[in-house]
Amino acid sequence: MIDRPLSPVRREHLEALTGPLGIWQHAAGRVPDQSFGYCTDDVARALAVDLLQGRTLGWEAVRTSTWRSMGFLRAAFRADTAGFRNFRDADGTWLDEVASDDSQGRALLALGTAVRDAPDDVMRREAGSLLAAALPGARRLTALRAVASALLGCDAALHGGLGGDTAATFAHLAGRLRLAFAGADLDGEWPWPEPVLTYENALLPRAMIVAGVRLADPSLLDAGLRVLDWLTRVQASPEGWFSPIGNEGWWPRGGTRARFDQQPIEATAMILAAHAALEATGDGRHRRLAEIAYAWFLGSNDAGLVVADVPTGGCHDGLAADEVNGNMGAESTLMWLTAVELLREMRVPPVRAEVRRAGGVTQQLVGARP
Repeated sequence: MIDRPLSPVRREHLEALTGPLGIWQHAAGRVPDQSFGYCTDDVARALAVDLLQGRTLGWEAVRTSTWRSMGFLRAAFRADTAGFRNFRDADGTWLDEVASDDSQGRALLALGTAVRDAPDDVMRREAGSLLAAALPGARRLTALRAVASALLGCDAALHGGLGGDTAATFAHLAGRLRLAFAGADLDGEWPWPEPVLTYENALLPRAMIVAGVRLADPSLLDAGLRVLDWLTRVQASPEGWFSPIGNEGWWPRGGTRARFDQQPIEATAMILAAHAALEATGDGRHRRLAEIAYAWFLGSNDAGLVVADVPTGGCHDGLAADEVNGNMGAESTLMWLTAVELLREMRVPPVRAEVRRAGGVTQQLVGARP
């Protein structure tokens, strides 16, 4: 498979989806559907995307957006529960008091990323303070994907120099993952700790790989790499492209796997896991895996259809057998934008080009270093 061209940094659809408090959850076609309001999950992802794009565009291009997202996370936090609320109406009213584990994990991951990557000292301090306050809540997480996200957030924060209980919480969460996979047959046909393979599956081996590296634990690293290899095999089409588990029934053990509705989050989760595996091992096959998952967005998939809207930086919400979902909401768009920036990093490092305004939208043309 020939590597697909990298998209320039595009923010047109991202900016169209952004309201006064953060990124709107859903869209009807290309237009934000404000009736669904906001959620912490997507605002956290938007913060991470801004930090990624800021590496190329420069901090000034994303400063306002990152601070908007940070303000949302600050408002979402409840000191009495050490957790984050998730759903918020268009007028700013919170619609829940106890959010899902997944939204907690994603908030922690975004905050840790800000501690590590934000070039603004004030933002790094604020993100670190908020993450530290949320660590007791992180220890109560039980959903495996939330545990994995929180662990990755702690790892990023540790890279950024955050102390306190961060390392101990990281070790606690790593123990949760180790225990979850302890009963899985890593050499068998189902090396998975759950009876159904569902969504964002590659998040779990990614977290195990990162934990194995930080803790200098070869067994944990090996388990993460082996599970990632299994996910790669079972999500590869005969033609060699990425064929993720669809959410129209998922894949129960011993049952029939759903082929569609394929989601952008699956491709980006694989790219993120491949990125972690490449950093841990230096093995070029993980770079190849990332390229294959990236190509899914651009038509190398079971339907042969382009899922990303490259000119605007948007992305369709799913892939069916003969069409793409006409809506372009927050999660799918953020997954595409994340995929582009990760591939940019995994290829030849980019050079900074002149930032220009085209049609009122910040864009960036990026070339490779010779």
